[in-house]
Amino acid sequence: MLIREAAADDWPRIWPFWHRIVAAGDTYTWARDTSEEAARALWTSPPKRVYVAEDSTGTVVGSAFVTPNYGGPADRIANAGFMVDPDHGGRGIGRALAEHILTAARDQGFRGMVFNAVVETNPAVGLWLSLGFTILGTVPDAFDHPRDGRVGLHIMYRAL
Repeated sequence: MLIREAAADDWPRIWPFWHRIVAAGDTYTWARDTSEEAARALWTSPPKRVYVAEDSTGTVVGSAFVTPNYGGPADRIANAGFMVDPDHGGRGIGRALAEHILTAARDQGFRGMVFNAVVETNPAVGLWLSLGFTILGTVPDAFDHPRDGRVGLHIMYRAL
């Protein structure tokens, strides 16, 4: 697998799984009917640095971004987003992207990373915990999950 910085022409290869994941409504707080134009802005607008994971055939199987979570004197705390094409799940792509992004964020001068809204039923919670993130708190009943009803949103943090 190759993980590299995304190019502008990668978006058409990210959009199909981005749309599928957000439309499912069980892991992201974005509107399930987010338009492609709005999605592209959410995922790729500056100052985000976007990455893609390609398999051995050159297929984009995942994407992630790193960006400052805050501004001003707190701009050394990063935020990130991750998506793996559901057709390619269970192959370690999410972990590889996460490890890459943590290294990239550190190399870019970030001192820590915070996730503002991790759906508590998201299987990725286990991945984040295994990579050293801690749950700082949970906003109870903050997310209307399509199957599980109201669930909490974790705020997670890891020093870099």
